[in-house]
Amino acid sequence: VQLQASGGGLVQPGGSLTLSCAASGFSFDDYAVGWFRQAPGKEGEGISCSNRDGQKYYIENMKGRFTIFRDSAKNMVYLQMSSLQPEDTAIYYCAINNECSHYSADFGSWGQGTQVTVSS
Repeated sequence: VQLQASGGGLVQPGGSLTLSCAASGFSFDDYAVGWFRQAPGKEGEGISCSNRDGQKYYIENMKGRFTIFRDSAKNMVYLQMSSLQPEDTAIYYCAINNECSHYSADFGSWGQGTQVTVSS
């Protein structure tokens, strides 16, 4: 069971990126999938979670800018990000759990994250 986040990069303030989360060894259809991030010198924080039943959850201050969605045919989960600002600079991770939770410690199979840098 392994996850791999990808799609990060350097983007200017106000720009957009879509991150991808790929799974090996299991189907995302069987799990809730969460996106998290950790900025340098800061604690990690949750961003969004997609439950197996289709329900989606977002951290309040990220609603409207970040969208989580799945492609079951490709066994991928995505995080579409817009209006990015320098404070969004972080390593972004995806992880799975049986259901969405407020607690990152409930999630597992953390893989390598992907770096997002927002800078002019």
